[in-house]
Amino acid sequence: MLVVVNPFSGVGRQKRIETLLRANLNHDLYDYEVRYTEYIHHGTLIARQAVDQGFDIVTAVGGDGSVNDVIQGLKDSPVILGIVPCGSGNGLARCMKIPLIPALAIRILNHSKVTSIDTIVLNDRYLIASIAGVGFDAYVARLMKAAKMRGFPAYLNLILREYPSYQSKDYTLYLDGKEAPVERRAWFITFANSNQFGYNVAVAPRAKLDDGLIDISIVDKIPVEHVPITGPLVYANLFELSQHVEMFRAREIVVTGNVDKWVNIDGEGENVGRELRFVNHHQSLRVLARDTSRPLIIRKH
Repeated sequence: MLVVVNPFSGVGRQKRIETLLRANLNHDLYDYEVRYTEYIHHGTLIARQAVDQGFDIVTAVGGDGSVNDVIQGLKDSPVILGIVPCGSGNGLARCMKIPLIPALAIRILNHSKVTSIDTIVLNDRYLIASIAGVGFDAYVARLMKAAKMRGFPAYLNLILREYPSYQSKDYTLYLDGKEAPVERRAWFITFANSNQFGYNVAVAPRAKLDDGLIDISIVDKIPVEHVPITGPLVYANLFELSQHVEMFRAREIVVTGNVDKWVNIDGEGENVGRELRFVNHHQSLRVLARDTSRPLIIRKH
């Protein structure tokens, strides 16, 4: 196993990772090395090198962006992804029910099972494991990329600061090659493989990691007076009941009208382009998943 650590991720829970690995990983089961990323997207290069060097597993220690960097490097390989969540939102880990306490997440690796999940490929280039989005979603991800502070308080502060001035935009979506498009004016649109952004915000409650479909949530700008109603729906996995959201499912989506060119890709803003093509690649990524038949707290070896 190669353990790829993003030392700048999240709120600092990754800083003791080598101590936690020594104390909690089953050393009879795994030989492992630890490497630290030094710059943005360095995790992709490290993961590609791990594939070439014959590693069986590459474990990402960080948030959804760190996981995304690793899966870009694992593309089209049989190497298995492991996750020790140490980021801010940790959407994919939450969806997979991986504990957010790093020591427990490491112990889960000792008793995990290999499974395959879908990925979404954007414009034949970018791999998405959890969720992508355009509009206000991507705008906030772009600002977070440049922000000095991480974590939920910084994320919420950006949302509150930018919410009043950000205007909805017109988008056209073509679903599974159908001639009749879906034309909407939206505050943001998400394209989901997992069921949430992170922070337990379930923006796509019906999404499943291995169903071969992309869940689409088209969201109007929510009036301030409706936030006390809509907020609880998001956290209760009932977002589809909101009058401000419309949901679709498809295997392939072409989107035009992305005028600012930015896309939220697993929590990180990327300048991708005005026209977008999202394609589900069914069960294309092998991952170490928690075996839910076992208790969460496991005696270490």
